[in-house]
Amino acid sequence: MAAWIPLLKTALPYVAQVLSVAIPAFTSKAGNKTSDIIPEQIKELQSAVIQNAESVKTLAEHLKGTIEGVDSAAIKLQQEVVSLKRQCLITLIIAGASLAIAVWAILSR
Repeated sequence: MAAWIPLLKTALPYVAQVLSVAIPAFTSKAGNKTSDIIPEQIKELQSAVIQNAESVKTLAEHLKGTIEGVDSAAIKLQQEVVSLKRQCLITLIIAGASLAIAVWAILSR
C-alpha cells in the first residue's frame, strides 16, 4: 500500500490538468450559423487532443520514473533481506556453538 503513495503524489497534479483540457469549452453562440462554428470547434478539439497527448506523455514519464524508483527500492530491500537472513544464520550457528560449549563446560566438571 505504501508503495503507491509516491505514485499518487506524482500523478494527482497532472490528473486535474488532463481533466481541464479534456473538457474543452466549445464555441457556441446562438447568433452564429452552425457552419461557421464547426471549423472553430474542430480547431478547439484538435488543440484539446494535442494538449491531452502532451499531458498523457508527461504523466507517463512521471509514472515510469516512479515505477523505476519503486523497483529499485524493491531490489534494495530484497538484498537487505538476503543479508539479514545470512546474519541470522551466522548468529544462530554462533549461539548453537556457545550453547554446546556451555553444556560441555558444565558436564565436564
